[in-house]
Amino acid sequence: MRGIASLFLVCAAALGQTSPFSDGLYPILKNAGCPTCHNSNGVASATRLHFPDANAPTERAEAFGRSLVRLVDREHPAESLLLKKPTKRIPHAGGERIKPGSAEEAALIAWIRFLASMPADELAAALKYDEAGTDAERRQGAVLRRLTNSQYNNTVRDLLGDQTAPATQFPPEDFVSGFKNQYDAQNLSPLLEEAFSSAAEKLAQNAFRKGDLRHLIPCQPGPACREQFVREFGRKAFRRPLDSGECKRYVALFASESSFLAGAQLVVEAMLQSPNFLFRLDETDNPSWRAYAAASRLSYSLWDSMPDAALVEAAARGELSSPSQIEAVARRMLQDPRAHQALDEYVAEWLRFDRILNSSRDRRRYPKFSRETAVAMAEEARLFVSDLVWNDRNFMDAFSANYGFVNADLAPVYRVPAPAEDFARVTFPPGSERAGLLGQALFLSLSAKPEDTSLTGRGLFVREQFLCQHVPPPPAGVNTNLTPSTEAHPQTNRERMSEHANNQFCATCHNLIDPIGVGFEKFDAVGARRDEYKLVFYGGHQSGQHQPPKSVNLTIDTKGWVTGIPDSNFTSPRELGIILAKTPLCQECMVKQYFRYVTGRMETPADMPLIRRVLEDFRQSNFRFQELMISLVRNREALIDERNMYVASNHKTP
Repeated sequence: MRGIASLFLVCAAALGQTSPFSDGLYPILKNAGCPTCHNSNGVASATRLHFPDANAPTERAEAFGRSLVRLVDREHPAESLLLKKPTKRIPHAGGERIKPGSAEEAALIAWIRFLASMPADELAAALKYDEAGTDAERRQGAVLRRLTNSQYNNTVRDLLGDQTAPATQFPPEDFVSGFKNQYDAQNLSPLLEEAFSSAAEKLAQNAFRKGDLRHLIPCQPGPACREQFVREFGRKAFRRPLDSGECKRYVALFASESSFLAGAQLVVEAMLQSPNFLFRLDETDNPSWRAYAAASRLSYSLWDSMPDAALVEAAARGELSSPSQIEAVARRMLQDPRAHQALDEYVAEWLRFDRILNSSRDRRRYPKFSRETAVAMAEEARLFVSDLVWNDRNFMDAFSANYGFVNADLAPVYRVPAPAEDFARVTFPPGSERAGLLGQALFLSLSAKPEDTSLTGRGLFVREQFLCQHVPPPPAGVNTNLTPSTEAHPQTNRERMSEHANNQFCATCHNLIDPIGVGFEKFDAVGARRDEYKLVFYGGHQSGQHQPPKSVNLTIDTKGWVTGIPDSNFTSPRELGIILAKTPLCQECMVKQYFRYVTGRMETPADMPLIRRVLEDFRQSNFRFQELMISLVRNREALIDERNMYVASNHKTP
């Protein structure tokens, strides 16, 4: 690509000048695809090179450009990593991104020379570049978050005692960044608004059909009780006290009905449709509501539901203001059954239970796969993770443990006797080569195709769910179909996928994911062990006669590796699980995934100091997940308090 920017830089270099980085080399590196992998969530996240966010201001891009001096050999510029890696003069997992001898390379060389000759004072400033951003960038506030379907069900259960789970009838939620609660996808469609309205009407009716209404009506029904009802129910529904204007409006609405119960029901129906109920009070500019916002953050993080009375009272008394207070409250909350239910929702989304529960299999190849089998696969993973968390085990055993929780549906898959009790803990035989989540039927099945395994699917799942690395989709218009195996030329999946290595459009990404997938090829599309790869060719009819199917058995080569992780060669789920359990990248990913779920968004460079603090606490606890949960909510509250103080100090009236 001979862009105007690259030609301008060449001319500028010839004149002994250097154009600003953001207008010159930066567009070239973007066009080369470098930021796609070199970011905090890319497949090159473990390297020193992290591009700033796409929406970063110009001055930030300029500061980043000068920080690239870290990759420059100032005495021998031609030997710089910044030059040799993208031109593939030395091994580069991303392949050749800038062609040697091109105008783009000339622009890159010009910038490297500029960095190599940078004066000492500018060099010192460049080396202080912080990818986390400035204080102001770090203190950016959060956006409004709507209740998810699970949060809606849990909230009306705890608010009204309603067990009907009305949100199961709402429009399904989309997975974004691995979860269903990311605020980027929380739009309000007309269909969802109608669902909220209908649910509010039914919930209000159901609430007042019960004989004993003392859980709703706090005083003797009558005109004097209206305001008390509005204030007390409103504080529960909105998760904070009503202001005077809100109180007056709802009392007036109450009084519009002649019957006390009819008025109270109308108020409940109206409040359940209010944005103050449907959207979470995560952060607020109102100082009198900040403690209630903290209570709401804690409850929806740890319970996936509204605050209880004790948490609201703690907010009212100002007992959610210090890290020690937050930690004490969080530990109390984790003892509540609602914490277990909330963790189950997190695990179901993180491990994508939906994929297996909505999947099907080729009945000719996998006749024993059924809906019951799929449900059992999800339940095993849920129990497995729950056991690690609530029994305070090392959470990294999620990848290396030599056991699972098996019932009669899973026993044939694992080739073990059915246990006497459903989902009893069963140790896998050493020859099974299974370990942790990677050896369980859930992962091996949900990352496969209906008719066969998928090297790409399994490798991609490991990269994205267990290493937190985003792999970009294939370029538009690229044919992703592989040459099928034929009876005349039978091939294993590994042999077929070798086409990717010879295709320049495919190789860059597939070289990062396919070598992971090949290590699981001894396990078929339902997670059962196989020692050979069996191909079946159905002949159909010939000369009026039905031709019997023909099968071919091929030797499986499961030598895999994880590009970017040193000494990561493996041949089985067990070997890879042991590698991942010890890998800092995987350990950090466990923190990142929970951070994404709790905050409802992807982390940014500005979040990395928080994530590193939580990761250190996680490690110091010997990877106990409850300590990760407590550390995240404690440190997050401290940062929000710091941001509130910063905002207050910068908005004082002169």
